[in-house]
Amino acid sequence: MDDGVASWRCDLTPLLNYPTVDELGARAAALAARHPRDARLRRVGVSRAGTPLWLLGVGHGSRQALVVAGPHANEPVGGATVLRLAERALADSRFTDGADVTWNLLLCLDPDGLRHNEGWLTGPYTLGRHYRNFFRPGFLEQPEWLPDGAASAALPETRALLALQDELRPFLQCSLHGVDVGGGFVELTRDLPGLDRRVAALAARHGVPRELGAYDALYWPGLGPAVYRIPPPRRRDLAAAITEAAVESTWFHPYGYGTVTAVVEAPMWAVPGVEDGAPHPDPDGELRSVSRTLRQDTRMLGDLAERVRPYLTGMPEAARLLAPVDDYLLVCPGLADAWDPDCGNDSAHPLPPMTTARLAALRLAGRRLALRTAGLLHQLVTRAGRDPVGALPRLDRLIDARCADLRDALGARWIPVERQAEYQARVVLAACALAVRRTPGPSRSGEPGWGPGPAVPMHRE
Repeated sequence: MDDGVASWRCDLTPLLNYPTVDELGARAAALAARHPRDARLRRVGVSRAGTPLWLLGVGHGSRQALVVAGPHANEPVGGATVLRLAERALADSRFTDGADVTWNLLLCLDPDGLRHNEGWLTGPYTLGRHYRNFFRPGFLEQPEWLPDGAASAALPETRALLALQDELRPFLQCSLHGVDVGGGFVELTRDLPGLDRRVAALAARHGVPRELGAYDALYWPGLGPAVYRIPPPRRRDLAAAITEAAVESTWFHPYGYGTVTAVVEAPMWAVPGVEDGAPHPDPDGELRSVSRTLRQDTRMLGDLAERVRPYLTGMPEAARLLAPVDDYLLVCPGLADAWDPDCGNDSAHPLPPMTTARLAALRLAGRRLALRTAGLLHQLVTRAGRDPVGALPRLDRLIDARCADLRDALGARWIPVERQAEYQARVVLAACALAVRRTPGPSRSGEPGWGPGPAVPMHRE
């Protein structure tokens, strides 16, 4: 059945680049000014640097949907997606009044971190430019992480999100993430039966490969192809939390309200191998290769980090750039051992059967960790204005080699921002439609548990 795509597109602003922090605020304010009855913009907190955290509300429904963009500073697609969702909801009341839904769109949870990525944010988009200007804060500075419960929330961004969850008690929370190189997938705190089929249709329509063995969900149960179940939080040390993904998070904070949280991942560069679910002809050989390369890269990067560290003292932002470097160098040796079939160190967390898709995801994860670390060190040395240990040529060679591997060996290809945001927005709408069905709402037919049924187009493909 027609989902109204033609009428939506004519009302949507073209998205050629990722929006910056300032562009997000300006475009949201313009939407609210043009639609004063149905849209409102309010500040729900401030970042550590004093940047406002803006929430754009659209609609007047009794069901509250919360969409969080920018939880990771290096994943800017969510900003484009929330603008797309706002425009769509304002153009078609079936997404608001028709579904009895109010959309609460948090424009960016980590605006300070997003500003650090403006060196590549507006293009041109190449792998080398991306990683040489990449920034993602250390694990302890990522505002979605909640290691010891709400009482331990140290970051003002985290506290603002928790307060918003408690205020809204949303039936659905969508956290918008971006995969730098790979495919699309969804992680859920509660099952939404049928979402995997809708994701498959959307991925095919928009040319987005599905990650059938996502690294983030390597040890998590599947709910269908490219849809995974987030396990309940449990306390672990920092290395284990980074290695096994941050389930100690704000994703589960509103669980007691009946909220279903959907973490929606959209790729920037697509790799076709991540959706190949066939058995690999030589899984042990590929695992050895991935582990060996990660060890070699980690040794070189660790040596360079120690050699450049002494002359970074007093340099602005040095500590913030070094924190994620130290995180990556902490976890990489353990990952290499866990993946290596000759190490025998994975008895506590045995690897699942190694399909081609899972092996592609592990290879991407290893390359990603090395590239991120190298990119951060490259920025540190460049900003220091001197390179007495000759680090930059070695870092450039590593970045060029690993980007070539992604591009030439794994077939990474750029997905235009417009298509990334369209895919992610449609996955959010599909999740919303399914979540509405499981959420009681005001009766319009005289029967309890009314859902929007055929009046809501967001789930049709």
